Amino acid sequence: MLRKVGKIMMRPVLVGALLGAAAGVPAAAPPATEATSSGCLSGSCHAEIGALKHRHGAVAEGGCLACHSGSDADHRSRGGKGFTLASKGSELCRRCHSVPGKKKVVHAPVREGECTCCHAPHGAAGAHLLAQQGDLAPLCLGCHDKAPFTRKHLHGPVAEGRCDACHDPHESDNKKLLSKQGRELCLSCHEDFARKMQKARVVHPPLVKELCTSCHDPHGSDQESLLRQAMPQLCVGCHKEIGDKIKKVKVPHQPVVQGKGCSSCHSSHFSDTEGLLNGADQRRSCLKCHNSGKLGDPPLADMEKELAGKSNLHGPIKKGRCTGCHDPHGSNYPRILAGNYPSEFYAPYRADSYSLCLRCHDKNLLNFPETTIYTRFRDGSRNLHYVHVNSSKGRSCRACHESHASDGQKLVGVEGSRFGEWRVKTRLQLTHTGGSCAPGCHRRYSYDRASKKHDQAAPL
Repeated sequence: MLRKVGKIMMRPVLVGALLGAAAGVPAAAPPATEATSSGCLSGSCHAEIGALKHRHGAVAEGGCLACHSGSDADHRSRGGKGFTLASKGSELCRRCHSVPGKKKVVHAPVREGECTCCHAPHGAAGAHLLAQQGDLAPLCLGCHDKAPFTRKHLHGPVAEGRCDACHDPHESDNKKLLSKQGRELCLSCHEDFARKMQKARVVHPPLVKELCTSCHDPHGSDQESLLRQAMPQLCVGCHKEIGDKIKKVKVPHQPVVQGKGCSSCHSSHFSDTEGLLNGADQRRSCLKCHNSGKLGDPPLADMEKELAGKSNLHGPIKKGRCTGCHDPHGSNYPRILAGNYPSEFYAPYRADSYSLCLRCHDKNLLNFPETTIYTRFRDGSRNLHYVHVNSSKGRSCRACHESHASDGQKLVGVEGSRFGEWRVKTRLQLTHTGGSCAPGCHRRYSYDRASKKHDQAAPL
């Protein structure tokens, strides 16, 4: 009669009376000698055990009686019922082996004394008396859920069926039978990652305070990099304020909600740049994408070209901080601006028309027709910013100034602002206390902050 032990079908080991006897003729039970025991693997008996690549030490040495004890010489004719195991369960294994089970976490079969759940007692094709060589997946998945191992992306050891690369199959002092604790286990393979992380100036806090498995599934995932969720959903689980903003804004930053998501701009683990940016600074990070003039509809400017070689940069850009004017995650204003900035040449003045510019520039810049303190663009005390902007047909900032960079002083555009197909050049000339301009909107007018008398120019 056959019985199933582990993954291999095998008969009770034949020892004793049948050794050397003619078929069907019982013989006296011989003593348990090496020669006698080795006869169990003869061609007429348990030859399939002898053919196994890896045999249990006792079997290989012909010591069947180390595990089996026999009392009935009529072993073969009685279907192998004349022999019994010397001990039950793991107690039998303990006669020779130091059976594990003393650490904090013990694998269930070990704890229950079921060694043969995983190991074949006589021999197997794989080392350690396991059913297969190397690939443990068929064995482990006989008990464990298969779902994590059927996903699109698999962890390298999982793909090769090497569960023992991370887990101790018998016992461990770590949860989940892990061979090492949390991050230490991951970094024992990801050595290059560990070296770079040690040198990085900025490390993502979860990498220090949490386990790698907070973001990554250690077995498999349908997301790249074994992420537990797609970005940005994974990130906003912690960065809730940004998550709320992304849901509500009228103009989301496209890289946040498409493609690689947050990792388009940020390094997920560590960086030498504030904010975990994946560039040398904000400016370089932004220019990785904003360097073609093909993004967006209508296309956004080629900012790399626009900034190249310019002698005067807008303050935030000079500091490498594009976020001075743009919200990198999303905004309710065009071009993900952080406030209102008129997109037209003419823009009727309202209290919040220039909320973007007035985040940095004096909020009273456009409120008083006369001033000696809120602007240097004045003729005596006449506020020339007020004259140009604060009217029903006010000129927007872009009528004179470039937003990012210029070769002209005060960010005044040398080529001039677009007015349909025409370029309105300012022809600005500065003096120590003022200057003059002749933009085509009017003839050349001069202004002088030290003057007590206004230039008698026609109203703009």
